[in-house]
Amino acid sequence: MLLISLLILSLCAEVLLNSKALVVKYNGQYSFPVFRGVIAGSEYGLGYQQETRYRELQSLFEQEGGDDFVIMPLVPWNPLEQDFSGDYPPNPPSWEDKHYLGTDTIGRDILARLIYGFRIAMGFALLTMIASYTIGIAVGCAMGFFGGKFDLLVQRFIEVWSMVPFLYVIMILVSVTQPTFTLFVAINVLFGWMGMTWYMRTMTYKESAREYVMAAKAIGASTARIVFTHILPNTMVMVVTLAPFTIAANITALTALDYLGLGLMPPTPSWGELLQQGKSNLDSPWIVISVVSAIVAVLVMVTFIGEAIRAAFDPKKFTRYV
Repeated sequence: MLLISLLILSLCAEVLLNSKALVVKYNGQYSFPVFRGVIAGSEYGLGYQQETRYRELQSLFEQEGGDDFVIMPLVPWNPLEQDFSGDYPPNPPSWEDKHYLGTDTIGRDILARLIYGFRIAMGFALLTMIASYTIGIAVGCAMGFFGGKFDLLVQRFIEVWSMVPFLYVIMILVSVTQPTFTLFVAINVLFGWMGMTWYMRTMTYKESAREYVMAAKAIGASTARIVFTHILPNTMVMVVTLAPFTIAANITALTALDYLGLGLMPPTPSWGELLQQGKSNLDSPWIVISVVSAIVAVLVMVTFIGEAIRAAFDPKKFTRYV
């Protein structure tokens, strides 16, 4: 539940961590900047046409002492905004400036980058897992059900494809094109579907030899009915059990790529980039402590979920032999 709660909160990050105000009351009228686009400062009586600086507007209204007010998010900083108002960054955690975990080497709020980075990492992990599992389940099920030459040909293809060095492909693509979120999902899917294929091939081959499948074939059931009604439901236990561990592996993969400088383009919020900053600035321990704690906490929660699912579907625990 804690991991799901964190995921839901990260989806609402713009409301919790943002430099735009949640509510502004000016001259008796209310506006909600966080849900709108750019609002010029002149709309609030400020002397510039650029986007309103809401923290300054809040201070101005407080000094005037009128009915006008500004309600800011809990963390009034976005993950791309730099703060040079104090000492030269990185700066330690400060409740006065509302940098609750401090700032990084160029003055960006660490808490904001952690939360937005968590959303990107979880989105990457879930999308990659869904796409990889879809391909792996389809190919593996076909291999185990049809067998023969089709099974042999696909096995040889997987053996050849698995020898392609994943890291070299990433390095080549990053050097010739601009890395994007979609590109990394596609690359990880291209190399990540093979593991599930072997599991599904084994499970399907085993289920195809059981009596209920043979009986379905004997009464003339179609291939689609046998696969989707009989075989797949009985192999989903393996898929559900492996899913949390795949999510953890995908999060680790993206973090490692970002740490090596082969991941998403700056200034995208990234745990790997924060980890690299922390390693290079050990005299600012709040950076490495924050990101390492976040990574460890999320991976531990995902692993515990996986262990709980594995225990829930353990046949040795719930099966009784008479």
